[in-house]
Amino acid sequence: MTTDRHDGVWLNRRQAILGGAFLATAGVAAARVPSQHIDLLGKRKMEALIPNRIGQWSFYSKSGLVVPPADQLSDALYSQLLTRVYLSPDALPVMLLIAQSAGQTGVLQVHRPEYCYPAGGFTLSGRRILPVALPGSTLDATFLSAHADDRTEQILYWTRVGTDMPTTWAQQRWSVARANLKGDIPDAVMVRVSALTPDHDAGIAALTTFTRALFAAVPADVRRVLDIDAR
Repeated sequence: MTTDRHDGVWLNRRQAILGGAFLATAGVAAARVPSQHIDLLGKRKMEALIPNRIGQWSFYSKSGLVVPPADQLSDALYSQLLTRVYLSPDALPVMLLIAQSAGQTGVLQVHRPEYCYPAGGFTLSGRRILPVALPGSTLDATFLSAHADDRTEQILYWTRVGTDMPTTWAQQRWSVARANLKGDIPDAVMVRVSALTPDHDAGIAALTTFTRALFAAVPADVRRVLDIDAR
């Protein structure tokens, strides 16, 4: 009888300890669930913020760009998606895509060109980080080339996740995880400019010039939506 009573007490204590450990673990997990939404764009619409004239380029069309597949994932992914083609009498046409996710789920997956273009049948090459000088700051953008049977496109793009400017998919995921651990759900923006030309140098010249003109054409609060370090 005594042994059974001692065994029962030991089991009750063990259950209590395990139960307390599970509660503590659940408490820590609950404490780390992100709850504060960080959205630099807010209720503003990208269509109204990006002007129809950027430097020497003028708005021409909303079609003709390579975009993510229109499936349920991409439909749920973006809060706003702006696509425009700009023409200039003295420079290459430039295609602009700005994708914004308000981060309502806390899990951001901005479709980078490394995903979109191969899905559309393109082969990518020449990926490298290309610093673009802006007034008061430098934008570390990614440059690459996309090739298909009847189309060669030079691409320059960058992403902002919360207050970070990741240049790789791994850095992007880490930016989200780090913000979530602080209790934040960050928004994200991807900006992509591209030009149809097989000439790398001509493409880089047009795209960097257009990027500088884009930042000059919008006010400071919009510049920070596109690049947290912009002034």
